[in-house]
Amino acid sequence: MWGGNPGGTRYSALAQINTDNVGALEIAWQVRTGAIARHDPQLNLDSGFQANPILTPAAAGKSLVLCSPYNEVVALDPESGATRWSFDPQIRLGGYGSDEDPNGTTMPAYLKCRGVAFWRDAAAAGTEDATCVNRILFGTNDLRLFALDALTGEPCRDFGVNGEVDAEPLYLDKQPAWRHEVRIYNPPVIYQDLMIITTSVRDNHRWNAPAGTTRAFSVRTGELVWEWDPIPRDASDPAYPDWDAKAAQATGGAQAWGMLSVDAERDLVFLPTSGPSPDFYGGTRPGNNEYADSIVALRASTGEYVWHFQTVHHNVWDYDNAAQPVFAELTKAGKPFPAVIQGTKTGMLYIFHRETGEPYFEIEERPVPQGGVPGEVLSPTQPFPVAPPPLVPQTFSWDDEWWLNFGSCAEKYATARVGPIFTPPSIEGTLVVPSTAGGINWGSAAVHEPSNMLVTNVLNLLHFVQLVPNDEVTGPVSDGIPNDMAGTSPLHGTPYHLKQGPVMSPRFVPCNKPPWAKLVAVDLTKGEIKWAVPLGTVDKLSPVPIPFNWGAPSFSGGIVTGGGLIFIGATADNRFRAFDLNDGDELWDIKLPTSSFAHPMTYEIDGRQYVVVVSGGHPFVDRDPGDWVTAFALPDK
Repeated sequence: MWGGNPGGTRYSALAQINTDNVGALEIAWQVRTGAIARHDPQLNLDSGFQANPILTPAAAGKSLVLCSPYNEVVALDPESGATRWSFDPQIRLGGYGSDEDPNGTTMPAYLKCRGVAFWRDAAAAGTEDATCVNRILFGTNDLRLFALDALTGEPCRDFGVNGEVDAEPLYLDKQPAWRHEVRIYNPPVIYQDLMIITTSVRDNHRWNAPAGTTRAFSVRTGELVWEWDPIPRDASDPAYPDWDAKAAQATGGAQAWGMLSVDAERDLVFLPTSGPSPDFYGGTRPGNNEYADSIVALRASTGEYVWHFQTVHHNVWDYDNAAQPVFAELTKAGKPFPAVIQGTKTGMLYIFHRETGEPYFEIEERPVPQGGVPGEVLSPTQPFPVAPPPLVPQTFSWDDEWWLNFGSCAEKYATARVGPIFTPPSIEGTLVVPSTAGGINWGSAAVHEPSNMLVTNVLNLLHFVQLVPNDEVTGPVSDGIPNDMAGTSPLHGTPYHLKQGPVMSPRFVPCNKPPWAKLVAVDLTKGEIKWAVPLGTVDKLSPVPIPFNWGAPSFSGGIVTGGGLIFIGATADNRFRAFDLNDGDELWDIKLPTSSFAHPMTYEIDGRQYVVVVSGGHPFVDRDPGDWVTAFALPDK
C-alpha cells in the first residue's frame, strides 16, 4: 500500500541492500509508461508524475501497479518491467473553470495521480483467483471512482456501473460548479471493506470554495457509506461555537489533501486537514476555524469524530497539514504509547497518543505577531511543541540575507514586513517564514521502526505574500494558478487580491542562506535532532551547471530500510540518492532521466531486493516532464 503500511512509516525490513554494498547498485530495468507520447506537450509540462507504486501479493498476480498523471493505471512485471495490463479511464481533460467557462476548456490542467489502493476480499477464501476478489481502487482528476480486477485490469462490474462511480455531483457542491475546482490526487485508504478517500480543493480562489469532505465508499459496490466535513455546519457540533454562523455554512476547503493513515486495530482513520477558504485572508471566517489545520481522528467504520488537535489557529499563511500522519510505537512513563506524528509546513512535529490525542511532549500556546490587514482577526497565540525543536528556521531578518546577493534582496523587498513565524500577510507585503511550501510538505516522513528514528526532507525558503485592496489593483490580473509576482489574482468574496511568489533576488536566487533543502533525522524518544544534511544540488537550475550542494527544491519523500539506508529522490536535480541512516552520509547517487518527485519503494523477489522510483519532473519547480519507471538492484550473480 501507499506509504508501505497503514501507518505510513515507509519502512522496509529488507536488508540485502545495505550501507556496505549500496554503492554497487545498478539499473535492473527501466521502462516508460507512454503517457508523455500519448498526451499534449503543454499538459505534460503542467502535470506531475508522482506515483508511489504498490506490489500486489502473489494471489493477485504479484504485479507492480502505478498510475500516470492522467489516471492511466499500469501493472508491470516487478522483475522485468514488462507491462502485464493497463487501463485508461479517459479522464475529461481541461483546466480550471471560470465564470465564463465553467467546464475549464481554456486553461491548462494540473493533473496528478499519486497512486492506487489494493483490496482483497477476506470473505472469499479459497477463491483468490476469482474475478475481482482482488481489486485495484482509485479516484480520478475528474472525480470518478474505479475498481479493477488486480489480475487482469478489467473493471469490476458489481462496482457502481460497470466498475465506475461518477462522484462529481457529490463534490461540486457549490455554485457555480467549476470543473476541476475539486480533484482526487491520492489513492484511497482501506479499512475492512471501505475505501476512504479525500480530495484537493482549489485554494487562493474564493471564500466559499467547495467543501473538503472526506468520504468512505464500499469497495464492493461503490455506494457512499459515510462522510465527514471539516467545517462544522451543524449547531450541535462541538466545534460550531468557534465559527461565525454564516462562515460555517459557506466556507469551504479545509480538506485533507495529504494522505490518510489507518489504525485498523483501533478502528481509527487520521486526517491531516488544511486551511479553510480562502488562504491568506480570514476576515470572512473569524475564529480559530476548528477542525481545519488539524490532525483529526475519526472512527474508520462510521466517520464519527473521536479527537483532534489544531496545529495552526486561524490559518492565513497557507500552512496546511499536507503530510500523512505517521505511526510509531513509543513508551511514556514506562507504558506503551501508540503514537501518531503530524509533520507540518512550519517545520514542527506534533506527537500524540493515537487513542486519546494526549501529546507525547508538552505543547505550549505562545504569543505571535499581530497587525493583520483591515478586516482580519488573528489568533493571539499559536501552539508550539517543546520538543522536537523546529526542523527549519522560523524567523528571518535582513542579517540573514545570503551574502552572494550583495544586499539586492533587502533593496527589492525594502517595504515588506519581515520577522518571526506567523507574521501576518499585509498590504505592504510580508515575507513568510517558513515558506508556504514547508517545512514538511506532502512527502511526510519515514520512521525506522526498530530505532524510532524519523527522517524527513524539509524546505528552507521564504515566500512573499501581499494583499492588495480590490480598488487599488493595477497591472495584470489572473484567475489561474500558479500565482506569480507579475500580477495579482482575486480572492473572490473578499476585499483583496493576492500577489505571491518565492522570495528571490533580481538574479532569481533565493534570498536566504543555503541549504535550501535538508534531510533531517529526529530521535522520537528523546525529541532531539540527530543530524541534518543538505539535500540536492543546484546544477540543473543554475545558469552555471556546478553541483553546489546547497539544497534543491524538494517535494515528496523517502523510505528507510533494515539495511540502514534512506532512499530518496524528491529534488529538482534529476538525482536519486541513498544516505546512511546513522549519520546522514550520502553513500550513493545516480542521475535519472528527469527529477523524481515521488516516493520510492522496495521489495524482494526470489531473494533479490529491488528499489523502484518514478521520475517525471514537476509542473512548478522542474518543468522537465517524463514517464520513467526505474528499478535498481545489486548485480545478479
